[in-house]
Amino acid sequence: MTAVYTHGHHESVLRSHRWRTAENSAAYLLPHLKPHMAVLDVGSGPGTITADLADRVGHVTASEVTAEALELAKAAIGDRADVDYAVADVHELPFADDSFCVTHAHQVLQHVGDPVRALREMGRVTKPGGYVAVRDSDYAGFTWWPLLPELDEWLDLYRKVARANGGEPDAGRRLLSWAREAGFEDITPSSSTWCFATPEDRAWWGGMWADRILRSALGEQAVATGLATRGDLERIANGWRDWAAAPDGWISILHGELICRLPR
Repeated sequence: MTAVYTHGHHESVLRSHRWRTAENSAAYLLPHLKPHMAVLDVGSGPGTITADLADRVGHVTASEVTAEALELAKAAIGDRADVDYAVADVHELPFADDSFCVTHAHQVLQHVGDPVRALREMGRVTKPGGYVAVRDSDYAGFTWWPLLPELDEWLDLYRKVARANGGEPDAGRRLLSWAREAGFEDITPSSSTWCFATPEDRAWWGGMWADRILRSALGEQAVATGLATRGDLERIANGWRDWAAAPDGWISILHGELICRLPR
């Protein structure tokens, strides 16, 4: 079940993850939230989505697979009466059956060794009538302009590294099949995108990925496994900078989403 987390926690990764909010990353879930609810946020990362969820419900438990990763959320959210923290592996959650009204995971299932078991565990700890909500990228569905060969190289390299780590980078399209295999029946599938096309957005997104390919765990793993050289990474980083500088640069990032309603 173990998979290596492809991104790591370099500043360039956290720069991206801290941009995420409930509005831009969990809009599909927000209509289902009520003020009385208890929510489990699996893989809370730096806690920006967690904090937004806590503003909308009664209580949120933020969980991460290591204490070090969980400290990122603690540092951002701090001490709040409506948020607590737990080290937890989604394959074997340390919570009783029927503990939460909503169990949520954003960009988690693409990084785990057994997403079907993870979904079953999320369902186990969710109350009857409650919701399991998941959203994951689908890297093969990303599309951009201009068609720079360095970005094609980036995508191919990322998918190879992620799969070598035991993950599934094209998870978005597979969420529905995983949920059905996990035993869910009342499923509402959807998709949504992030789009970066203004000069400011391109500078942020392209600069972030130029830094990530060079300095984050992704680049380190690519070199260590022989999938890329430092020269390859430099070329890809320059491709991202060229894309960011293109006046007609545009990129769309596809995500699959599911709301799974548990029977009462």
